[in-house]
Amino acid sequence: QLQLVESVGGLVQPGGSLKLSCVASGSTLEDYTIGWFRQVPGKGREGIACFSPTGRGTIYPDSMEGRFTISRDNAKNPVYLEMTSPKADDTAAYYCAGRRHLVSNSHASRYDIWGQGTQVTDSS
Repeated sequence: QLQLVESVGGLVQPGGSLKLSCVASGSTLEDYTIGWFRQVPGKGREGIACFSPTGRGTIYPDSMEGRFTISRDNAKNPVYLEMTSPKADDTAAYYCAGRRHLVSNSHASRYDIWGQGTQVTDSS
């Protein structure tokens, strides 16, 4: 059974950057799409980016292009999410999630395996 664990988030300084990792155990990621999401209190989980088993990384939505980067090691594990030039509304709990499907998807409801989440706070 696939299990996912996010690295510790923390404070992000103005003009700084933060790189989160999502480490998988219990299964290889050859058949899984891994997605990154974030959530603020009172709202649903927002899709940020995902990496399909075929090796394609995608950033959702367009507003995050250029500030968020998704990547992974050649061994496919872990999957990273890097944030640069943080904004106040980037403050949220960040989650990685997995779905056993070859096609990427930005909707949280399409994922059935979730990490415990990690808090990221913009310090500005």
